[in-house]
Amino acid sequence: MKRLSGLGVAMITPFNDDGTVDYNSLDSLTEQLVKHDVDFLCVLGTTAETPTLTDEEKRVIRQRTIAKNHGRLPILLGVSSNCTRCVVDTLRNEDLTGVDAVLVAVPYYNKPSQEGIYQHYKAIAEATSLPVVMYNVPGRTGVNMTAETTLRLARDCANIVAIKEASGNKEQILEIVAKKPYGFDVLSGDDSLTFELMQQGVKGVVSVLGNAYPKEFAEMVHLLQQGQVTEARNWHEKFDTLYSLLFVDGNPSGVKALMSLQAKVRNVLRLPLVPARATTTESLSKEMKNIGM
Repeated sequence: MKRLSGLGVAMITPFNDDGTVDYNSLDSLTEQLVKHDVDFLCVLGTTAETPTLTDEEKRVIRQRTIAKNHGRLPILLGVSSNCTRCVVDTLRNEDLTGVDAVLVAVPYYNKPSQEGIYQHYKAIAEATSLPVVMYNVPGRTGVNMTAETTLRLARDCANIVAIKEASGNKEQILEIVAKKPYGFDVLSGDDSLTFELMQQGVKGVVSVLGNAYPKEFAEMVHLLQQGQVTEARNWHEKFDTLYSLLFVDGNPSGVKALMSLQAKVRNVLRLPLVPARATTTESLSKEMKNIGM
């Protein structure tokens, strides 16, 4: 298994002005990330506006990204649903050649109990030979997966290999780090917490900001991996204002506004998401100039 550590980027889905998927820009983004020291690609996660994509679009995005990557970086594929059977069917029936691991969020909207969450992941782990990365993001799902449930799954299911932790609860995250079994990794789900958490045993991050600044954010992450905290702090402080600006109008509205200012993609989203407000975009433009990138 290819270990997922360091900088993973939760890739956006670029759109044309008419709202169709901009596959050429997707190819360009994939190439930029591969060439700029990113460690793995997260395809069809939350940042990709996946709930607004058709099954066929998701299939083409997956295949196109895998083809463009050409085996250079590990691919972490999002396959989340609040229907356990749907995830199981996807894992059993889709051609996932080129996928190195799957990312599965805690079921949203249903608000299952901790036992329900456990059984959801257990069924998914049993349905595939691929490594499974759990994703705890209670701000989106409406329910928090406790450290106890995370650790239970890590111990009981050999192919559940990591968790992307985006609860924002540092105490919970560090409890998992302290008690996890050998071979199970914890990844940050929040760019702003990565600097702190990686000093305390978290192995990397699945990043939004990395779409816009892959080389620079990768340098911060890799410096942390090497124990060069002072040097990494310089990057962390440069990005401090961007961390909040990217999310003030929601994700991926902020990062798409930033990337449009960089002339990487069009500032187009699919409803119910809308572009960041003009005031936010202006603040992003000023911050780009302030940090000199």
